[in-house]
Amino acid sequence: MIMYNPPHPCEFIREVYLKPLGISYRTVAAKLKIAPSTFNRLIKGQSNISSEMALRLSKTLGRTPESWLIMQNNYNLWQVRKTINLDEVEELVIA
Repeated sequence: MIMYNPPHPCEFIREVYLKPLGISYRTVAAKLKIAPSTFNRLIKGQSNISSEMALRLSKTLGRTPESWLIMQNNYNLWQVRKTINLDEVEELVIA
């Protein structure tokens, strides 16, 4: 099932963790053991969640690492689907 306009994981982190709990991105970055600038880029949607970051987020914020990666992948696929033209791509027919 294709999700319609899935959120970037940064939106989820901001709306579920940072805003409601009144936690700063610097506090979360310290818990993740990463530079505040690295987490700030993630929160602004300027970087994607890597496998390593998914593991860190899982330990610090909860959810499974797979769920963080799925969220990122869903967002990435949605963005590409809006721009890619597959008209010339052909299906491989296997006899």
